[in-house]
Amino acid sequence: MNAHPGSEAKKYSILVVDDEEEILRGLCEALDDEYEVFSAASGEVGLEVLEREDIALVIADQVLPGMTGVEFLEKVIERKPTAIRMMLTGYADVASIVRAVNEGRIYRYIQKPWDPEELRLNVRRALESYGLASENVQLTAALAEANERLRQENLYLRREVERRYSFGNIIGGSPSMARVFDVMEKVAATSATLLITGETGTGKDLVARAIHYASPRKDARFVAQNCGALPDTLLESELFGHRRGAFTGAHQDKKGLFELAHGGTIFLDEIGETNPGMQVRLLRVLQDGEVRPLGASDTRKVDVRVIAATNRDLRKMVEEGDFREDLFYRLRVVELPLPPLRERREDIPTLAEHFLERAAERMGSGLRGFTHSAMNRLTAYPWPGNVRELENEIERVVALSGDASAVTADMLSESLRAVSRPSDASFPVEAPFEEWDLGRATDELKRRMIARALEEEGNKSRAAERLGIPRQSLQKMMKRLGM
Repeated sequence: MNAHPGSEAKKYSILVVDDEEEILRGLCEALDDEYEVFSAASGEVGLEVLEREDIALVIADQVLPGMTGVEFLEKVIERKPTAIRMMLTGYADVASIVRAVNEGRIYRYIQKPWDPEELRLNVRRALESYGLASENVQLTAALAEANERLRQENLYLRREVERRYSFGNIIGGSPSMARVFDVMEKVAATSATLLITGETGTGKDLVARAIHYASPRKDARFVAQNCGALPDTLLESELFGHRRGAFTGAHQDKKGLFELAHGGTIFLDEIGETNPGMQVRLLRVLQDGEVRPLGASDTRKVDVRVIAATNRDLRKMVEEGDFREDLFYRLRVVELPLPPLRERREDIPTLAEHFLERAAERMGSGLRGFTHSAMNRLTAYPWPGNVRELENEIERVVALSGDASAVTADMLSESLRAVSRPSDASFPVEAPFEEWDLGRATDELKRRMIARALEEEGNKSRAAERLGIPRQSLQKMMKRLGM
């Protein structure tokens, strides 16, 4: 065996196998300007070379000592299936050549004597094919790796979504929320159509997603559409899809959300904003389980669980003729009313702490907790925007907190400070005393006011400011009162 490297680094290595020295030398001379060429006088030696070197192309004589060229090339396939195989032949036996091509899966045969230029051209084409095949193998491996990584990421994201929208992430320990959780748990196990009612900001979207991800449909899609966010034609196209040319701008067919959610859940928010025509089409889907895209004559079956939501009084709209009665009852198989935040004030501290922790982590803030004064204002405020307004308030506080360590009352919005600021009347004017002694009663009132100011403001400076006296005066007063 001999190697015949050229003067420059070669891209591919070639193995030539022939028992005639002159032919080996001729092949090497024709190819070693462009490639690194290894030669062998027998199939056995050629296989040894193949084990050690990264061979891209094998050229073997049809007749070899010990094993035939076809047998040798078959062993090449076993050891290095990606290598391109070519055969040298001095015979004009077509049947033998065809057999060699079929059994040895040979790329091309070269008849002796060969033309050097034609040989180089055939080798160049063969190695181009090898290069493309190698790239395909690498791309296939890379694609497989990317698909596996994507599968793992999708699995992680699915678990994160399920965790994010689990029942445990809906915060509330009040009796009204306990009733909500009870209905959610029962309805999640079914495919019953659900109508979620409640004021804006009560968390209807969050509840709908939690029900989906706790249901048997959780592995299929959850899609949502605000019915009041789009004009009628676009809403119809978004929900039911359209055919190309159905309207101006419809340049291609498009599937609607009902088809995309097949096997899963569709959430129709603000269902009370739909017009009569859309209500008829929604009724047909609920009754027949069929949708018809805009511009199409045929219908398609869909298996979709419908969850609708509204902040309007649908029953009153039915009485006034603004909402179809039959659709109302189709949607209201199960109704889940969500209480406004003002009716579950006991949940406000837990919600506020949750939003503070999440916002502080995201914004890199050092805020930890609320002073009593700040929390009193949060719990006393009526929250017309409900949970969403509370979350936005905490986000605002964190964004403007600077280097503060806790949320104080003066960091809250003006509306909260104005509505729930304790007045002087909130302090008790009566103090327990054994006899009508004005001095002792006054001292007891001062102790209570100072203690409350310290508790709510967190330090003496802010407590003194709250009481309207200098800090030194507060310290002296506390010392005299034995505090």
